[in-house]
Amino acid sequence: MSRLENDTFLRALLRQPTEYTPVWLMRQAGRYLPEYCETRKRAGSFLQLCKSPALACEVTLQPLARYDLDAAILFSDILTVPDAMGLGLYFAEGEGPRFERPLREEWDIRNLAVPDPHAELQYVMDAVAEIRRALDGSVPLIGFSGSPWTLACYMVEGGSGAETDYRRIKTMAYSRPDLLHHILSVTADAVVAYLNAQIESGAQAVMVFDSWGGVLSEAAYRTFSLAYLQRVVDGLIRERDGDRVPSIVFTKGGGVWIEQIAAIGADAIGLDWTLDIGRAREKVGHKVALQGNLDPTILFAPPEVVAAEARRVIDAFGPYPGHVFNLGHGISQFTPPEHVAVLIDTVHAHSRAVRQRAAG
Repeated sequence: MSRLENDTFLRALLRQPTEYTPVWLMRQAGRYLPEYCETRKRAGSFLQLCKSPALACEVTLQPLARYDLDAAILFSDILTVPDAMGLGLYFAEGEGPRFERPLREEWDIRNLAVPDPHAELQYVMDAVAEIRRALDGSVPLIGFSGSPWTLACYMVEGGSGAETDYRRIKTMAYSRPDLLHHILSVTADAVVAYLNAQIESGAQAVMVFDSWGGVLSEAAYRTFSLAYLQRVVDGLIRERDGDRVPSIVFTKGGGVWIEQIAAIGADAIGLDWTLDIGRAREKVGHKVALQGNLDPTILFAPPEVVAAEARRVIDAFGPYPGHVFNLGHGISQFTPPEHVAVLIDTVHAHSRAVRQRAAG
């Protein structure tokens, strides 16, 4: 870590003391930035942008040119893994992601195989390596994947499960759990291989996005999501070139299961905005770092409200090690970019002041 100019994010994930609370934002490279929209227009489509290492590097760096962020995150999409499994990912205009060949037939499910990350997904590894070179030791690079459950939702539903109340995959969970477990098992192996390949290509921390875990009952969450998150965390490379590679697990809507999530061995838990971060720290802070957890909608409020809400989150966590400031979910495409600057500057300034007061 000494080779990094700013390793605050990595130290916070490992619950080591930091001078201030580091901050990065989910979807920090995205449609709220006009420069991103220009690059995407040049790329021709979202998928072409994802599959061009040079352009993926360009958009990854754009928010760091604007803001004093403490980490970069690979620009990609969670659905690259099922696309590499042969499901035929495409994006319909105004409709979000779709799969040409969703998993509906038993023989399709039984034939599912783990893709080689250095073949079908080499463009992601090339992007990771190019971004890492471009960062030149300034801040750490985060790699990521969707969770097995969340990927399976898209793979079975054929698109966003929210459009169908997750009817297909939940029906499979209760009527043919053997088929769903097969999908999840293969996908867990694919996620492990994918994240480890990102680490080997230069990612210095990794995050698993369980965006749809919160739609499950507690029993179903333990069976179909948490067990496979555990499997992913168990399979991750933990050290690379003598440095720890921290892992973050984020289940949107998973605050009620925070203690169970803390027990799977990840270094940090991402929180959405529905759980007070101070109470979360009291429950699990001795086990894991916490990442979060401002409601992204607050960024539409006046700048003074954005600043006040950022201070409230920092005060709720307190002057303790192990906090990475983030939103409770991805930043909205309609967010005013100038409000993001207010947020980041407030987090840095206020967290420094909180630590200085605590130190006496």
